[in-house]
Amino acid sequence: MPAPARPVMADWDANPAPEAPTTPETLKEAGLSAAFVADMIMRTIYFRGPQVGRDLAKFLCLPFKIIREPLQFLKSEKCIQVDGGDLVGEVSYRYSLTDLGRGRANELVKQCAYVGPAPVPLEDYVEQCYRQTVTGLNCYPEVLKSPFRHLVIREELFNAIGPAIISGRSVFIYGPPGNGKTAIARSIGEYMNSVGGSIYVPHAFVADGNIVTLYDPSLHAVDDAPDEFGGDDSDATVRRLLSDGAVDERWVKIRRPVIVVGGELTLDMLDLRFNREANFYQAPIHFKANGGVFLIDDFGRQIVSPKDLLNRWILPLEDRHDFLTVATGKKFQVPFEQLIIFSTNLDPKALVDDAFLRRIRHKVGIQAPQRDVYEKIFAAVCKRLDMNFNVEAVDYLYERYYNRGRVPRASDCRDLLETVQSICRYRRQPVHLTKDLIAEAAGSFIAEFT
Repeated sequence: MPAPARPVMADWDANPAPEAPTTPETLKEAGLSAAFVADMIMRTIYFRGPQVGRDLAKFLCLPFKIIREPLQFLKSEKCIQVDGGDLVGEVSYRYSLTDLGRGRANELVKQCAYVGPAPVPLEDYVEQCYRQTVTGLNCYPEVLKSPFRHLVIREELFNAIGPAIISGRSVFIYGPPGNGKTAIARSIGEYMNSVGGSIYVPHAFVADGNIVTLYDPSLHAVDDAPDEFGGDDSDATVRRLLSDGAVDERWVKIRRPVIVVGGELTLDMLDLRFNREANFYQAPIHFKANGGVFLIDDFGRQIVSPKDLLNRWILPLEDRHDFLTVATGKKFQVPFEQLIIFSTNLDPKALVDDAFLRRIRHKVGIQAPQRDVYEKIFAAVCKRLDMNFNVEAVDYLYERYYNRGRVPRASDCRDLLETVQSICRYRRQPVHLTKDLIAEAAGSFIAEFT
């Protein structure tokens, strides 16, 4: 007798966002010195021109009360001047550089040309990372099935994926090509992205005086749910800048990231990228996946050898942290809090040794589909293409190819049926699957491999 289904508990229904970083009240709470903020102010005015106090604070993502002291210092040093304002106070003053200020700003730009939201201290980023780890996320079958709804996979395979997500540990997906390894890995990513809850990443952080940019709009999907200080009007902006308890604007609320790399991956991409002209750094590609999923697709087909790539991952997989090295050679420790997935269609024994496999917590083999699964995939693709299902077409493929040595692939269904669709459109005839059409499509797609 089968065991009763586990009831869905209310506290498993969602993965709530971690505690948000709150707006700092002082320079000390912001983790920045007055001199550091003063330099940022001068670079900002140097590149963007005269700035109203409110706009300057908004651009730096700091409350005006934090930049007030550096502004007063720069004014006393005759580096900036006030061009005008109204009765609202200093927040409405218009600040510009003096001749002396332009000269100093020019020297500052040579040292570091970063202009943007003020960075957070590395220590604050590390602490936030451990608040939003991928380990222990809520995951259960009823919810996990949603991002896999477009796939046809056996129940035992599906049930192996859930524990891998909950563990937050590495996953090795292997098997012959064309059977859904990448699709399964991406579905795991979709689950993490849509159900895993939101996390916070900083625009940039500072480590030992080095600025490292982290938030990447091309990779990080912003969670635009309004907060209690929501709104785009100027009054709402002032409230965010001046009110206590607001979310620190130096951080961006995003969905858990899903970053995919393939054959283009090199060891250089896993190191800090130094902008020699601007003198600041960009975080490496895998570092941007913290709190989410990092998928290495087509593992073993990169320019760098699998051995060298695996050696790069051994320490992070074991200790859950990594090291980044700046141009001076100094290293600093950073979290490695992500679900890393290796996907390959090559023989695992030829790629990895026992020492590496021991560090991979979950191994998921995906083999060629059996006939019943193949038919379900075939029918699902027919439905997606608005095409009739024809069992004689499947019978033909097995009689002509699969029973004679060709191993069936799940991807054959898509490739063959899309070819049938193209043939019908070319002939200006209704898209209707027949045995003859599948034979014609297979003749051009499969024959050269038999």
